[in-house]
Amino acid sequence: MAANVTLPEALPPLPTYELTEVSSLIPGVDDFYVSLMAPVVAYWIVSGIFHFIDVFDLFPQYRLHTPAEITSRNRASRYEVFRDVILQQIIQMGVGAVLAFLDPPEYRGKEEYDVAVWATRVRLAQRALPNMLALLGINAASMAKSMSATHPLLAGALSGGHYPFLTTGLAGPDGSTVPAFASWEIAVAKVIFWMAIPAIQFGVALLFLDTWQYWLHRIMHTNKWLYATFHSRHHRLYVPYAYGALYNHPFEGFLLDTLGAGIAYKLSLMTARQGIVFFTASTIKTVDDHCGYSLPWDPLQHISANNAAYHDIHHQSWGIKTNFSQPFFTFWDSFLGTMWKGDTSLKYERSRKNAENAVQAEAKKATSS
Repeated sequence: MAANVTLPEALPPLPTYELTEVSSLIPGVDDFYVSLMAPVVAYWIVSGIFHFIDVFDLFPQYRLHTPAEITSRNRASRYEVFRDVILQQIIQMGVGAVLAFLDPPEYRGKEEYDVAVWATRVRLAQRALPNMLALLGINAASMAKSMSATHPLLAGALSGGHYPFLTTGLAGPDGSTVPAFASWEIAVAKVIFWMAIPAIQFGVALLFLDTWQYWLHRIMHTNKWLYATFHSRHHRLYVPYAYGALYNHPFEGFLLDTLGAGIAYKLSLMTARQGIVFFTASTIKTVDDHCGYSLPWDPLQHISANNAAYHDIHHQSWGIKTNFSQPFFTFWDSFLGTMWKGDTSLKYERSRKNAENAVQAEAKKATSS
C-alpha cells in the first residue's frame, strides 16, 4: 500500500495586468532629453553655488585653500577649465544618447503582478521553514498547532506556508474562491520590490564605479606615460574648485567617468529613471568632492570619509600618491594601504604662507615694472 503524501497547498494566482507606456517625468519633455541634461544642469547649478561662495568669500573659515593659493599654484586658467569641462560634457551626452537608444521602452502597469511574484517566492520559502527548525531541534508542527487559535498567521508560516483560511473570491457568477496571500507576505514583497532591489542595484553600481575609478586612477599615477599624457592635466589644478571637477584630458574623462558610469548603469540593470538619479547623484558628488570647502552643514561631506578634504590631499604634491578612491567611498584605499595617514595641518599652513609670499612678490614686481 502506498504511503499517504500531503501535496503542497495551491499557490495564490497572480493578478492580470495591462501595460501602458510610462509618461514623461517632466510634462512636455521627453525622458530622453532629461537623461542627457540632468547631470549637466546639476553640475553647473551645484558648481555655480560654490563659485558664488568662492567669489564673494562667504565662508572663509571653511576654505581648504586661500584665494592666493588658487592664483599662485594652479596651472590652468578658468577659461581652460571651463572649455575642457564643456568638451567632456558633450562626450557624456553622446554616450548617454547611445545608452538611451539601447534601453528598451519602459512601461507601467505590471507592478502589482511583480509584487505578487515576490509574494509567491516568500510563500515558497516558507515551505523550507519546518525542516530548518527541525535541524535546531524545534518541532514546527507542534508550535503551529498550539498557536493556530491565537496567532493563525504565525502558525501558517511555521507550518510551511499553510494558510487554508486565507481565500479570496473570483469575479463571476459561480462565486468560487482561490488561495490568497497573507498581508505580511504582500508587505514583505513590496519592501523587496520597491526598496531592496533598487538598493541592491544602486549598491552594485556604486561598488563597480568606485572599483573602476580606483584602479584606473591608480594606474594613471603609477604609469609615467599615462600620467604625463593624460592624467597630469587634471593635476594642473593643485587647488581644486567646484566647476573644475571634470577638468580632464578628453580621453581620460571618457574612460574614467563616462565609460565607468555607463558600465555600472548597465551592469546593475537599472531602469532609465534610476539611471537619471545615478548619473546625476554621481555628478553632484564629484563636484562636491572638488568644491574646496569643508562645510559642516553639507550632507555630502558626511556620507562617507571620501569628501572634499579627503580628495584635496590627493591634489597636493605631498599626497599625490595617496587617496586614489573616488567618488563615493574609501574602502579600496583602506584595504590596499594607499590612504593618507598623519596630520596635514602644518603642510597646509606652509602652502598658504608660500602662496601668500608668491602673490606679494608678484604684486611688487608688477608695481616696480
